Amino acid sequence: MDLLSPKPLTSDIERYAVFAGKDMRYDGHLFLGVTSTGIFCRPGCPARLPKFENSTFHDTAACAISCGFRACKRCHPAGGDTALIKALITLVESAPDRKITNATLSAQGYDPSTARRQFLARFGMSFIDYARARRMALAAKTLARGGTVLDAQLDAGFDSASGFRSAYAKHFGAAPAKGSAEPLFIDWIETPMGRMITIADDTALYLLEFTDRKNMRRQFDRLRKTQNRAVLPGRTKITETIETELAAYFAGNLSEFETPLATSGTDFQRQTWEALKTIPHGETRSYAQLAEMIGKPAAVRAVASANANNGLAVIIPCHRVIAKNGGLGGYAGGLSRKRQLLDLESLDLKSKEG
Repeated sequence: MDLLSPKPLTSDIERYAVFAGKDMRYDGHLFLGVTSTGIFCRPGCPARLPKFENSTFHDTAACAISCGFRACKRCHPAGGDTALIKALITLVESAPDRKITNATLSAQGYDPSTARRQFLARFGMSFIDYARARRMALAAKTLARGGTVLDAQLDAGFDSASGFRSAYAKHFGAAPAKGSAEPLFIDWIETPMGRMITIADDTALYLLEFTDRKNMRRQFDRLRKTQNRAVLPGRTKITETIETELAAYFAGNLSEFETPLATSGTDFQRQTWEALKTIPHGETRSYAQLAEMIGKPAAVRAVASANANNGLAVIIPCHRVIAKNGGLGGYAGGLSRKRQLLDLESLDLKSKEG
């Protein structure tokens, strides 16, 4: 299953083709603004496709809104389906060991086809597959904490031992065994500057990135290889903590994050990331200054590379590092977003000083 963004699009012709073909793989990753009507839509919108010359394309709903477009009332591109996704996730989390079928969804008042479409767009899997993955996650947790295979089977809600072993092996590629590594959990958080992906367990946050950042797949694969743990869809208490903190940060009410972090990198990278976290909220440093901060003034290029690969956007504030001449420099999440982050923090600082 593909839990990340679909392949990058390099031209407006390719982007237009996404909407012409109603390609839901790009839902949440691409929006179409219609200059003739002033509205913006998501892929799959039932409204008539505008002419190519009347189309503009945006990576986030926030970008479309900032360009003066208003949300389409037919496809709700600004997040109208988020409530449905949250309600369905709550249904799973209320009893994660329960087997959920289309009949279960219908009995709860949800349309199975809508649930399937929305989960395919968000997670790259249907809702039924999502619920099954959460059951497997319960089993993996039990085994990681020293439970027996029978304990794991019962915790995952399986009556049949053979059925459980088969499902587990299909999901993880190996038979269930006591002492297996506990999985990591991937989820998405909506923010005013675009959707962010989180990977966490119950103790720490391992990854936080904007889903449209450059080389997102490389970040994901590096973490999975380093940790050697399965990555399953789901939320943890750490996910809830960082979601709350991000909401406060974007509202201008938080300048220091307290969510526990788990970084994976070389000693040099870790040293650079620790230095980054000492740059005060609302201030910036140049790449050369950051290199001096870690006692390696000649390592400017290496510092810039470490910046780009920290894997914890906003929390490890690589957006606060700018070019020596005062320009923005680079940012994997996009220069317009870097400018927005710096402006947000600058306003926060001025507000507190005032």
